[in-house]
Amino acid sequence: MAAASPARSGDALAGIAAASAAERVAAQSALADLPLAHFLTEALIPYEQDEVTRLIQDGHNRAAFAPVASLTVGGFRDWLLGASPAALTALAPGIIPEMAAAVSKIMRLQDLVSVAARCRVVSGFRNTLGLPGTLSVRLQPNHPTDDPAGVAASLIDGLMLGAGDAVLGVNPATDSVPATIELLRLLDTVRARFDIPTQTCVLAHVTTTLRCIEAGAPVDLVFQSIAGTEAANRSFGIDLALLAEARAAALAQARYSVAPNVMYFETGQGSALSADAHHGVDQQTLEARAYGVARVFAPLLVNSVVGFIGPEYLYDGKQITRAGLEDHFCGKLLGLPMGVDICYTNHAEADQDDMDALLTLLGVAGITFIMGVPGADDVMLSYQSTSFHDALYIRSVLGRRPAPEFAAWLARMGIDGAEGLRADAALPGPLGRALGQGLAGLIGA
Repeated sequence: MAAASPARSGDALAGIAAASAAERVAAQSALADLPLAHFLTEALIPYEQDEVTRLIQDGHNRAAFAPVASLTVGGFRDWLLGASPAALTALAPGIIPEMAAAVSKIMRLQDLVSVAARCRVVSGFRNTLGLPGTLSVRLQPNHPTDDPAGVAASLIDGLMLGAGDAVLGVNPATDSVPATIELLRLLDTVRARFDIPTQTCVLAHVTTTLRCIEAGAPVDLVFQSIAGTEAANRSFGIDLALLAEARAAALAQARYSVAPNVMYFETGQGSALSADAHHGVDQQTLEARAYGVARVFAPLLVNSVVGFIGPEYLYDGKQITRAGLEDHFCGKLLGLPMGVDICYTNHAEADQDDMDALLTLLGVAGITFIMGVPGADDVMLSYQSTSFHDALYIRSVLGRRPAPEFAAWLARMGIDGAEGLRADAALPGPLGRALGQGLAGLIGA
């Protein structure tokens, strides 16, 4: 599996990458001839040692797997390229992450795009995400000191440009309970005051969010970073039981109106290696195993923060592009509402042109949501992502719309989800008045 992976710096760092292009092609050829069912009898990480392996193996749906049970990995690729959306949806519970990772290793970029574009995954909370013809945006109004005025300014900026239907989601600068509660209340005040059909989230550690729920804070979604091995998850301070406890607590809040998808997970190739918890398995396969964890908890959102960990794991724009398309394909094939934070760190061999190319490819591939960051430059996390205007670009050129409930709200507000604030809108309008009056009214609560 590792030798068959397209070249990436993380596998080389781990000492498991192919030593040459010839070795890589030989490994891909051998992998293509491997029976798909082999992954059900030989675990890459032993069943007895890893709760993620046990989760994946014990939850396998053999009836859903039946249509492809006799195929090799290469035959599975051919089957996927001809499968209908309905067939792909029915197959998802029968595919385990290692199967998805294996077939992705022998696929071209156009294969990854073509199959993912036919995978239909719908989730919901206060609106409906993933419907055909839609593309949603997480409005990410981070601030280096969690200053409410700074967060509110970014919220207004993003809302006026049609972002925010995936979630209004802040990465907190501190993981303290009081600071998290303050941000939760700010987000909920904005959402409630303007009757926005979306959901909010402060991306604190799951244990912090549980304490916020106990304190009566307005928690819509529970966030957590997850990985593909028990040991890597332990390095994050979590296990499967804790995630189940958090999901139960969020469901008990009953703050949803459309569907009870209350979890938000983030992942990234290289997280297990950085925790020395990779068991000699390549980073892309472990990323797919993280999706095996995610789908058990019926999340609203899952996104691969593809270039965030740095060039030690994905060296340049070419590796980031390949990884982003692999992650999206594997997640969608496994039945997840996948987004990608199309991003890079400032010391990677990548630039915004690389991100434009990946954004366009993922848009064609039917990505559920992307990030909306002011100016594409996250001033708190210090990395480069996609902006509100990038979201307008991809919606416009591909004819995509926001989630239907959010699109209706934008229309009421005089905002076009594909073009931003309309030139003919009746200003000042609700958001225009709020902006003109300053931020005091928004942060007073």
